Amino acid sequence: MSEADSMTANTGISRRLFLASAAGAAACAALPSEAAVQPRVLKFSDHEPLGGMRTRFLRDVVFPAIERESHGRLKIEDHWNGEIAAAYDALGAVSKSGADMATVVPEYTAKELPLHQIFKSFPVGPAGGRQIDFFSRVYDEVPAFAAELEHNNIVPVFFGTGYPVAFFSTAPMAGLDGLKGGKWRSASFWHLDFLRNAGATPVTMHWGPEIYEAMKQKTLDGLMVNVDSGFMLGVHEAAPHVLVSDDLWLGHVYLLAINKTVWDSLTAEDRDVIRRAARSSYQTLGSVMASSLEAQLDDLSKAGATVRTLEPGEVYRWSDVTRYREVQSAWAKDQMSKGVSGAGSALDAVTAIMADVMG
Repeated sequence: MSEADSMTANTGISRRLFLASAAGAAACAALPSEAAVQPRVLKFSDHEPLGGMRTRFLRDVVFPAIERESHGRLKIEDHWNGEIAAAYDALGAVSKSGADMATVVPEYTAKELPLHQIFKSFPVGPAGGRQIDFFSRVYDEVPAFAAELEHNNIVPVFFGTGYPVAFFSTAPMAGLDGLKGGKWRSASFWHLDFLRNAGATPVTMHWGPEIYEAMKQKTLDGLMVNVDSGFMLGVHEAAPHVLVSDDLWLGHVYLLAINKTVWDSLTAEDRDVIRRAARSSYQTLGSVMASSLEAQLDDLSKAGATVRTLEPGEVYRWSDVTRYREVQSAWAKDQMSKGVSGAGSALDAVTAIMADVMG
């Protein structure tokens, strides 16, 4: 007699009932407990509203990839439009666990991330998928950048980039020689030096409706900014003459960073999940950026702006006019005087990668 037959004989439980009960017990044992199926929720913060190419790519491509690759073990709780932290507060929020993940813009935290300022110091650079190649190589080949982030208790897991630079002018401008003598606004300290070397008067002004008003009142002649930001602010209504090129490098990187303590608490499997999700997302990011730029320029034209794409020769003349290598060298010396000993070597390494990527 089997153990099952002996048990049913002694207890009076029918064999059929016993087998059904045993099967049910086995099925229950095979199912994970309710606690086990609860996903690990990672709270994410972004300073921009959901709607632009970059934010939609995170929500529609990157985050679903993480959840899909983890088979539901990881879930992103997304918060937009500065709901958790404004742009200038994002690094502090994610480094101190105000959020598990956040979009960090290095330009807004130059003191904490001095080496990351190097990216914007080039007037000409790669576009589309080549931007991804450039930043990927920098983080893979120059350890100082990952070390700088780790010093701030964050780990980079993905990066997005911006549209190229455009020049929005209040008056028709045949080329970039038209910058001479005009008052031009930019937020980047690199670009302010570029404008000065091109013969313009660089202007620092808060980003907001006052820029539009200044151009409308003719107290500001133009704006040097990424083309999408200019469009979203409606700058083209007061400065409808736009010069742009794929090669006008913005160097604006949007780091999707995770708190290092949170990262270390993830299993090795889930850390690899996030890496795989990033790699798969990069495969489509370049084409999305290219098509989005084309749509952006088309929207500008439809809105009444005169948009001209600069010829390659004009772009490289601009590069020479900016004297960017002198500007970079002065910056490196200043950083070294402030104790950032690796500024020169990091600049040299990034310059070499940029030259290689540009071919």
